[in-house]
Amino acid sequence: PAAATVARATVAEVVARVPVSGTLVAQQEIQVFPQVSGYEIVEIAVDAGDRVEKGALLARLSDLTLNAQLQQAEAEYMRAEAALRQARSQVASTEAALNQAAAALERAQALRRSGSASQAALDQAISAEASARAAAASAADGVAVAQAALAQAAAARDIARLNVERTRIVAPEAGVISARTAELGAIAGTGQAPLFTLVAGGRIELAGEIIETALGDLKMGDPATVRVAGVGEVEGTVRLVPAAVDPVTRLGVVRISLGDDPALRTGLFATGWIITERRQAVTVPASAVLTAAGHETVQVVRNGRIETREVEAG
Repeated sequence: PAAATVARATVAEVVARVPVSGTLVAQQEIQVFPQVSGYEIVEIAVDAGDRVEKGALLARLSDLTLNAQLQQAEAEYMRAEAALRQARSQVASTEAALNQAAAALERAQALRRSGSASQAALDQAISAEASARAAAASAADGVAVAQAALAQAAAARDIARLNVERTRIVAPEAGVISARTAELGAIAGTGQAPLFTLVAGGRIELAGEIIETALGDLKMGDPATVRVAGVGEVEGTVRLVPAAVDPVTRLGVVRISLGDDPALRTGLFATGWIITERRQAVTVPASAVLTAAGHETVQVVRNGRIETREVEAG
């Protein structure tokens, strides 16, 4: 009889996986620019690699000029307040004069009807009442103008206060400082490079390339295991499935969340596998599966004889 090497078929876990490789990137990168320009950087509170909380001071600009502008705006606001009070006093004065002129007109009209006053006296009373009414209307308009001036002064004061606050450059979110270009003595400008680059929450992920034929098996939440250069093996999950494929390389870019690991750094290279399916299945050594004419077969020992059976690999 012919000699044959045999192995027992067993039921075991079968894992379908897709290879992936790429570079570590920030899940969300925040660029911090100064919101006021033209002022000297007088303090830097953090450096690259530091972890910061939301609202933490990153740097401070010179506020001497802006504080002087704030004092000027506050003085202008106080002047506008005084002008409004004066306008309101003028309204009260003109209203009193109008009431007095109206009463005098009524008396003149009564005297004229009784024949005790001349027409000239009545005309003078009518003219005085009209003049008082015009003065009252003008005073009311003066109040409206004073109120508008006060609102404008209040807005200028608020802008000045906001500019002073903006000399304190703070972290918009908690995270890790990945880059710093701010230097002491430099003049901050909004059109320049960001003073700081922040990795929001310190969350790092893999932007990995995957072949187009495997995209149909991917779904969000699939587990992944990647090996990061200089760090080792790291577990992750698929956060974003490729929405497009590069027409030249025929590769799509998948995003794999790797969690908040302080050892991870943006720019590191990583390779690994995305597990698309796990199931229990009959397994045999790979060398026992033979392929011919597009069919897979396995030779099985039964009652001391070798039979060939067609199987479906995978």
